[in-house]
Amino acid sequence: MSPETDYYEILGVEKNASAEEIKKAYRRKARTMHPDVASEPDAAEKFKAVAQAYETLRDPQKRQMYDMGARPGAGGMGGMGGMGGFPGGGQAGFDFTNLVDAMFGQGNGSSSRGPRSRTRRGQDALVRVELDLAEAAFGITKQVRVDTAVLCPRCNGRGAEGESKPEPCTTCHGQGDVTHIQRSFIGDIRTTQPCPNCRGYGTIIPNPCNECSGEGRVRSARTLNVKIPPGVDTGNRIHLDSQGEVGPGGGPAGDLYVELRVAPHDVFQRDGDDLDMVVKIPMTAAALGTQVDVATIDADRDDSDVADRTVSVEVPSGTQSGTRIVLEDRGVPKLRGQGRGKLGITLLVQTPTKLDDQQRDTLRQLAAQRGEEAPEVTVQKHHRGVFGRLRDAFVGQ
Repeated sequence: MSPETDYYEILGVEKNASAEEIKKAYRRKARTMHPDVASEPDAAEKFKAVAQAYETLRDPQKRQMYDMGARPGAGGMGGMGGMGGFPGGGQAGFDFTNLVDAMFGQGNGSSSRGPRSRTRRGQDALVRVELDLAEAAFGITKQVRVDTAVLCPRCNGRGAEGESKPEPCTTCHGQGDVTHIQRSFIGDIRTTQPCPNCRGYGTIIPNPCNECSGEGRVRSARTLNVKIPPGVDTGNRIHLDSQGEVGPGGGPAGDLYVELRVAPHDVFQRDGDDLDMVVKIPMTAAALGTQVDVATIDADRDDSDVADRTVSVEVPSGTQSGTRIVLEDRGVPKLRGQGRGKLGITLLVQTPTKLDDQQRDTLRQLAAQRGEEAPEVTVQKHHRGVFGRLRDAFVGQ
């Protein structure tokens, strides 16, 4: 490359361009001018010029020297590193890591990552617990079995047996990564990767713990007492801080999430904080009116007040099948807030199917008295909710 070549012109940027503008310009050029994708005979030379211009202008000190008139091979930039320093006009080399960083916006331009710590935070853990409706409604302390990684009891997370300690890796000399240099037609390509001997830690454990094999943690099952508040529902999660997986090297534990599922109930259907149930009553009771005692969700609790386990429901005379009676504060306690939801009772009037002769005669006499021996059938439009409740009731029979 000629000393008179303008690096700013090569990259297509102004002389006052910012570092970010220079990087973006280099990415655009590199993607189209790399010899692997460009077909021009002089693609290698052009790409080399672009790389050299970028290596100069990306570094503030090199850029300042270049702006002051120093040029490669002129003696004033002999200390420039990333492109081989342009010593005597010889073949320049560049760090492949810098090229990838510039093209894809990764890293900070440094080829050395340094050793990674053996001690890291553990992952969060998730367990699922099934509750019955009463447990979800009124809360409970539940024993939950958790199988996670815990601190190794033998080495207490150190990973080494006895009094032995990690030693610096002889392959990477404690750096955690190694650099390979490969010569090519565009110069020396340096690639940096984690050390295969120490796996990037910079140290090795010559005498690993016999219990955890140097991990600092082992898997173990344990039982936790988890307090579940009243009013929870399927999908709710309880967060337990630092009860998850212990990290590698005895690192701090992640968190534990207990996900809840509420099993279906034989009698009650839940809708948020409200409960619904179907009560079957005889045809005569619906016609004459009656009072029935209905068991509430409180009856499923051994420690509930006896008076709360049932509720007396007044059934007016002439009640039709599908009639719904709503009772306040007989549903599920609110998870966030005061009070409880509602209890909806849908009445299903049952028509007798087995009659003896005397009962048939009685019903015929009643029909004659009411003029219903040959009744006229009329179709009446009902609220959709009535049919829905009746359908659910029949399906549940």
